[in-house]
Amino acid sequence: MMMQAKMGWTGGLKFEGTSAFGHKIATDASKGAGGQEDGYKPTELLLFGMAGCAGIDIVRILQKQKQKLTSLEIEMTAHQNDDYPRPFHTVEIKFIVRGDNLDEKKLAMAIDLSESKYCVVSQTVANRTKVTTSYEVLAN
Repeated sequence: MMMQAKMGWTGGLKFEGTSAFGHKIATDASKGAGGQEDGYKPTELLLFGMAGCAGIDIVRILQKQKQKLTSLEIEMTAHQNDDYPRPFHTVEIKFIVRGDNLDEKKLAMAIDLSESKYCVVSQTVANRTKVTTSYEVLAN
């Protein structure tokens, strides 16, 4: 199985891409870093990806377990060093769940299953993933 993504530079520090579903997305840097704040920070997208992936898993698992979920919010807090390199060293995830007579054991199991088995984004972040690079130079 393979997934692809492509973004193009649109000037300044802004890049735009289109999702597999046809939705547009833009990334940009803060004004302090030379951007125009005209999009998401790439690091925010990583957190949104983790939250969205876990959220989908948890909702699906709880629905299969006949749990009556009425709302799910996911708060992400990421910590990084002040000096470079600055990868996130800790990511805190808080699930705020509402529902009718929710079984906490089933909720805990759904969260665990997402983290340990189903959420590709969290697993990618938690494990060392091999990243390879290449380049191609084209004439104008």
